[in-house]
Amino acid sequence: MDRLIYTAMTGAKGTMDQQAAVAHNIANATTTGFRAELHKLRAVEVQTEALHTRAFTVDASVVNNFDAGPIQHTGRPYDVALAGKGWLAVQMPDGTEAYTRNGSLEVSPNGILQTRDGRPVVGDGGPISIPPDNDISIGADGSISALQPGQLGVVNVVGQLKLVNPPQESLVRGDDGLFRLQQGGAAPADPNVRVNGGYLEGSNVNVVDQMVQMISLGRQFEMQTRMLTTAEQNDRAAAQVLSIS
Repeated sequence: MDRLIYTAMTGAKGTMDQQAAVAHNIANATTTGFRAELHKLRAVEVQTEALHTRAFTVDASVVNNFDAGPIQHTGRPYDVALAGKGWLAVQMPDGTEAYTRNGSLEVSPNGILQTRDGRPVVGDGGPISIPPDNDISIGADGSISALQPGQLGVVNVVGQLKLVNPPQESLVRGDDGLFRLQQGGAAPADPNVRVNGGYLEGSNVNVVDQMVQMISLGRQFEMQTRMLTTAEQNDRAAAQVLSIS
């Protein structure tokens, strides 16, 4: 009975955590460059000197789905979608680097290329300054070109996006939704990473699949609570038998 109670109790808690993760995925189904998060449960025996009858259900691993999302044309000169594998490097307030697939960029009032939430995009020599009143285009290699009005044929390269492609297993997701290297530090630039200017990558969340998963988790939670009720009924019946004897 111990095993039943512990497994059902911790399984119900783990199922609730999974439901929260699925709800988070569904909420980000329209977030640019979002990567779905998956949780896996497993049973772990409780280490005790008594009888080995108790087991916990724990959230064994959090897996990120790195499949590519749909590419959508926007026509904005500051929008970029990464073609295939790769990441866009952004600078955090503490000077460290983080990585994102959200290529919806803009220029700050100070002329710095940044993400929509105000994080500077990392270039080959730090943040990238965009000259005012220039026509901007971003090449497939991440180079940023500026064309001054009235100067036909005169194109200046004003910066280079830092594009990286570290091993997927070395990346961890932070609470802010950005990815970082598990061991810390900064990933080296990868010249093989390509971008599509004027496009954005959508979320890779499959809403239908996540809704089916939510229904399945709801049924699992109901089953686990019924197991707890069954364990209580068995305990009450056993107590009655013992009291009679």
